[in-house]
Amino acid sequence: MAASGDTAPPPFSVAEIFTQIRLTSLLALLLVIAGAVYLYGVHRLRKRGDHWPRGRTIAFLVGGLGSIAAVTVTGLEAYDTSLLSVHMVQHMVLSMVGPIFLALGAPVTLALRTLPAGNRKVLLSVLHSRVARVLTFPLVAFGIFVANPFVLYFTGLYRATLEHAWLHEFIHVHFIVTGCLFFWPLLGLDPLPNRWPYPARALLMVLSVPFHTVLGLTIMQSRTLLGGDWYPSLRLAWSDPWKDQVVAGGVLWAGGEIVSVTMLGILVLQWIKQSEREAKRIDRALDRAEAEEERRAGAAPAGADQAAATKITEPTPAVRPQPDAR
Repeated sequence: MAASGDTAPPPFSVAEIFTQIRLTSLLALLLVIAGAVYLYGVHRLRKRGDHWPRGRTIAFLVGGLGSIAAVTVTGLEAYDTSLLSVHMVQHMVLSMVGPIFLALGAPVTLALRTLPAGNRKVLLSVLHSRVARVLTFPLVAFGIFVANPFVLYFTGLYRATLEHAWLHEFIHVHFIVTGCLFFWPLLGLDPLPNRWPYPARALLMVLSVPFHTVLGLTIMQSRTLLGGDWYPSLRLAWSDPWKDQVVAGGVLWAGGEIVSVTMLGILVLQWIKQSEREAKRIDRALDRAEAEEERRAGAAPAGADQAAATKITEPTPAVRPQPDAR
């Protein structure tokens, strides 16, 4: 468990992030498959002449898969069991940044537009199943999203993730899944159940901010080390586990607020655009109603004039003389 002087990682630096890239993990394989499947769907749409916004493709591949890869296959992954602060950066990206960009890529919509009829029915049945409705219900997803970090860091689970590589990988996937469950219904680009109105979504996003603050401050002020004696047992001469834990709590606190405020801004922009679209729709409906009213008003006088002309030109019936009574 403890790292010897020969196996201890070198001091953490920006250069180490780019020199210790690891592409052999299961998560790296899943990222490659997800990117390939998404690009294939976009290719099929364009091949048949349909449009797919370029911004969605960039959001999914660069912002979503790219951000996840940046913290799981680079040198950050090599240090996530040596520095709690690096793990917290991973936590923020995997549970918040990555899922937001994945949702902006609208992969479910892309799948529904490209899958064969049979597979599309299967996907729709999954989306509308009772399990999906429960897990994507905003309050349920919010509860899972908020409770997970407290369960992870203040039980023996976090220490187990440091000791077992398979559990460590599972937690990474778990972060991504719980983040997607929380953010995808809020963004509302994909046809998921339980789509709330924008004011309710914004309120839920605001309510998530205090939990990151409380969690970050709790970790910063804790008198016990997360993971027990794991980090001291590594005997890293270039790192102080206590100071690193303070930095980790600060990353969680500040990062949570920054991402939450950014997400709130995205929701407000979507709300404004929806209001503009609704206003344009109402204007078009009023224009159609006004045009129809003018057409009817124009047709009525023409009909009246024609009736009057017919009445004038119609011959007057002759009056027969009455026979003399005498």
